Amino acid sequence: MIDLYTWATPNGWKASCTLEEVGLPYTVHGVDIMSGAQKEPEYLALNPNGRIPTIIDRDNDDFTVFESGAIMWYLAEKTGKLIPADAKGRSEVLQWLMFQVGGLGPMQGQANVFFRYFPDKIPQAIDRYQNETKRLLAIVDKRLENREYLCGDFSIADIAHWSWARIHWWAGIDDVEEFPNLKRWMAQIEARPGCAKGVEVPHPTNYTGPTEDTDKLVADIRNMVTR
Repeated sequence: MIDLYTWATPNGWKASCTLEEVGLPYTVHGVDIMSGAQKEPEYLALNPNGRIPTIIDRDNDDFTVFESGAIMWYLAEKTGKLIPADAKGRSEVLQWLMFQVGGLGPMQGQANVFFRYFPDKIPQAIDRYQNETKRLLAIVDKRLENREYLCGDFSIADIAHWSWARIHWWAGIDDVEEFPNLKRWMAQIEARPGCAKGVEVPHPTNYTGPTEDTDKLVADIRNMVTR
């Protein structure tokens, strides 16, 4: 029913975890961003921005959706899952989804770039984006105080933030002990079968802690970023 074009990144996980959680059947098409497959004409015809993920809904006249937040919202509306039925509840989920799309994702993404990938270390840039990422994580932590999830029941807003927050260490933010609500919430989502399966699409990764493959992964991504 759904064709998913993706790679193993936080934005990619947002789509695959949502598909797993709503229970829609889907076919995975790996878009190897390390080799530049996202810039090939065939893929650009689906997603003019040359980024992952993208979906094609074969059950809806081959309707194509790109941008991870838009994909999540489309799938939630299609199935009636992971978003509330009432207008106020839906708005609340959408607000927190946009908070991730415009905040945590871009800021933590830049922290990744300057901390991990740039061949020249620029302390001011690293500090700037790490501090902003921590500020945003603190907001999420505060929001989760006395709440199981961000907006009542588990929703796409939780998937969106978790997909990035779960690899905070990759941005050089090793310690999140100051965020106990965030830690509890991350562990809770990690234990969900749908999300656990979704982060292994299109293949398992080593983003959850340093391994002997970390240096090679960093080198591969540095080549992609600086290409």
